[in-house]
Amino acid sequence: MSNDKQFVKEITPQGEDFSRWYIDVIKKADLMSYSPVRGCIVFKPDGYEIWENIQRELDSKFKETGHRNAYFPLFIPESFFQKEKEHVEGFNPELPWVTEAGGEKLEERLAIRPTSETMIGHMYAEWINSYRDLPLLINQWANVVRWEKRTLPFLRTTEFLWQEGHTAHEDEQDARRETMQMLDVYRQFAEDFLAIPVIVGQKTPSEKFAGAIDTFSIEAMMKDGKAVQAGTSHYLGTNFAVAFDIKFLDRENQHQFAHTTSWGVSTRLIGALIMVHGDDRGLVLPPKVAPTQVIMIPIGPPKTREQVIGRVDELFADLKKAGVRVKVDDRADQSPGWKFNEYEMRGVPIRVELGPRDMENGVVVLVSRVSGEKKIVQQADFVQEVQNLLAEIHQQMYDKAKQFRDEHYIAVDTIDEFKTFLETKRGFALAGWCGSNACESQVKEETGATSRNIPFTPSETKSTCLVCGDPAKHTVVFGRSY
Repeated sequence: MSNDKQFVKEITPQGEDFSRWYIDVIKKADLMSYSPVRGCIVFKPDGYEIWENIQRELDSKFKETGHRNAYFPLFIPESFFQKEKEHVEGFNPELPWVTEAGGEKLEERLAIRPTSETMIGHMYAEWINSYRDLPLLINQWANVVRWEKRTLPFLRTTEFLWQEGHTAHEDEQDARRETMQMLDVYRQFAEDFLAIPVIVGQKTPSEKFAGAIDTFSIEAMMKDGKAVQAGTSHYLGTNFAVAFDIKFLDRENQHQFAHTTSWGVSTRLIGALIMVHGDDRGLVLPPKVAPTQVIMIPIGPPKTREQVIGRVDELFADLKKAGVRVKVDDRADQSPGWKFNEYEMRGVPIRVELGPRDMENGVVVLVSRVSGEKKIVQQADFVQEVQNLLAEIHQQMYDKAKQFRDEHYIAVDTIDEFKTFLETKRGFALAGWCGSNACESQVKEETGATSRNIPFTPSETKSTCLVCGDPAKHTVVFGRSY
């Protein structure tokens, strides 16, 4: 029997093999299956529902800030990429091309969308004529394709799901305000919804988005010490406007090129939240994103079963009415112990136990997935107690992730000090950088780490470059990444 057709028998401990642990967890928790196409996965309902919850929350935030959704074609003419040379050079190795359709050779190759700046730039040139048309604030929920050499489910796949915001503005000031606003939307979302602490900053020139003037990112640390770029926001200047002739008549009746931005997050957030919060027992899902926030399990002998289930159903209805995502597992063919382990492995934030004695005492038992602690609460206070515990669990998860990051995030003065840190521990290093590509490249060659970003609020400011010892122009976060 293939691995895809059976559950993993047990979960590999994180300390033994983190990559194997990750694959074990996502398969045993039934989040995805491998597809017949290399590097592509099938999102199973629990995995896709996590994405739906991410999408729902972010979409509401985008609309609160004045953005509207649209949809653009999957296929992009090759000539569009040629208009912005730096952009196409940045994506060339990852571009899949359609060269034949309907049994005939195409006159022009079509790229399968790696990102939509070029297509949207073409359309904006048609839509924008006057300053009255600006700002134009559009977001797209879509799939994109990048032909990755090495893939990992959710974190790096050939086809993935994402959102990409694309906006056009009258001037640099307004476009940069938009860029930073959306970066902060991502920061708040990561911390307040996914319980993931992030480092906010600017990418170095070698790590910025192809075609951008400036790229900004939020960086998260996984439990193996590696980084995941959890969101990016780009100020594109007039690069794409010049390439695609996005002009408008300004308030003095003069033609000007629009200033544009783009920003996005993807389904790699699913991989990140698994790697940030998961443990050797399986998934640990933040309550706000968990497909099931509460699992209710009636317990007790068969003779009391009907009465207990009846009360469970009443409490279930109360939670549903309060907007809690709750399920009941009243199957008689599985023991309570088996169910406890199953839902713990699936990362359900709260388990509710109710038996005959609890019925007599008018109480119910709540068990936290994060702490494992049992709390006996009055049935009359059940809904409020569940809501309180969900909030506590979110904060505990954030605090735990932040503590881990802080313990694996050090300041170094030299590249040798950084190498020793990576050999003996794992995580990020804060170091000075002179600004030269040569020194940045040497860090990558000698350590396998890249610059993650130039943090806006570093814990300290470094004065010398970790490689050459010259005065530092920037204090940079370095780390190995996915």
